[in-house]
Amino acid sequence: MAKKEPCRPTLFKCSVATLLCFFATSSIFASNPSSPVPISDEEISERKQACYADIDSGLWGTQCRSTLIEKENCALKCTSAVCYELIYGSDPLEEGERDYIRSQEYRYCMRRSSVGLALDQVKGAFDNDVTVRPAAFSLPGSVRITH
Repeated sequence: MAKKEPCRPTLFKCSVATLLCFFATSSIFASNPSSPVPISDEEISERKQACYADIDSGLWGTQCRSTLIEKENCALKCTSAVCYELIYGSDPLEEGERDYIRSQEYRYCMRRSSVGLALDQVKGAFDNDVTVRPAAFSLPGSVRITH
């Protein structure tokens, strides 16, 4: 009776297995939105501009192109659906509204979410600390109002 040798993986099978492990590991890290550096204002602006382009091309439907404020709400939602829902979800922007506090909260939310931090303390984070900035072409500086 002939002695059977144990099955040995071929070089091809080992290579395939190694590649699969590599791609699985890299996709796990690539899908992780966390990074050690928070998203910058420039990156937020770039994302928002890409969203405006998508809205203008019709990818977000006609409702998002019906008014400027609808376009803005859709762009905010497109840029970060999680932060939009947290900050604006229950009270979307309305025509003529400029909400600087919620705008600060939204950017703060995006920065925290970009590094994987909890978002439970984002809403209301700027309610007690308002910075009033001078109008364009005024002398530099700001006034800090605390409650």
